[in-house]
This record gives sequence, structure tokens and C-alpha cells, in this order.
Amino acid sequence: MFKIGRGGATPVDLSRFRPNVGVVLMRADGKVWLGRRAGTPGPYNWQFPQGGVDPGEALRDAAVRELREETGATSVNLLGRTDDWIAYAFPSHHGGSRAAEGWLGQKQMWFAFRFTGEDSEIDLAAHAQIEFDAWRWAAIDEALGTVVDFKRETYRRVIGAFRHLARASAQS
Repeated sequence: MFKIGRGGATPVDLSRFRPNVGVVLMRADGKVWLGRRAGTPGPYNWQFPQGGVDPGEALRDAAVRELREETGATSVNLLGRTDDWIAYAFPSHHGGSRAAEGWLGQKQMWFAFRFTGEDSEIDLAAHAQIEFDAWRWAAIDEALGTVVDFKRETYRRVIGAFRHLARASAQS
């Protein structure tokens, strides 16, 4: 397995990285859902939904659960997923709870889902722990310029993996 950092991909032991899923939610026109992290100053505070995998939970189930908890969206169809884990390390200045738990970073399996519902289905308060305080639809490539720098290489890989799905959606 490899960890993605500023210097590129390097071999890494993923057992010290928290299992996580990420979701790229797409509309039929190819636009993707971006959420603004609640309580996080800008400008690099927009991202795709993501979250931890519970013990014994299947990765796809975790992705659907995290999407529902963070966005309220349940009207979705699976379009694809990444083949391998994509990992990122927490930066040294990151004092978040996951780093305090001893994790070096997160290893993520990414899923692309087609949103088949109406915008009114989005409910940022669907779960007690609010992750996002605003949301918008955007071109998939816009995500790269809105995410915090230590996740940027991960987003490059995710966008590269799913860009064809966004383009196909926009052309159909």
C-alpha cells in the first residue's frame, strides 16, 4: 500500500491509518456535492462527505451511512468505487481527536453515487454531529481548489478516478 504526500506515493504500513470511506455524490448533470466544514475557517474548508468505518461494517454500508448522516441524502445509486485504499497522513499541526487516538492518518475507500432525489432531501442537521454548515453543487474539478492542503493529493486521485463518471453523466 502507498501513502500519498507532497513528495508523491511512498510505501506505508496502513495498519496505523484509520479505516474511512469517502463519497462523491453526483447529480445527473455531472455536478458534485461539496459541503463546507462546520466551524472550520476558509477558504479551504469545502469537501466531499467522508467518515469512519465501524467495526464489522461493510465499506459500501459505511459510505451510505456516512452520506445519510452528513447530508441527509438517501436517494442514491452506486456508480463506482476506487480499487484500493487511498491514504493521507495527518499533518504535524493537526491536533484532532483521531490523531490523539494514535492514528497516523486515514486510509479511505472512495465511492461515487448518483443522487436521484431532490435538493430538498439534503438535510445538514440529519445527524446529531453536524459536519457541514453549507453545501453546493460544483464541477468535479472545483473540489481540488476548495479542500484543505493535506487532503489535496487524495482529491487529485479521487477526481481522476471518477471524472469520467461526471462527464458521462453530463453527456447523457
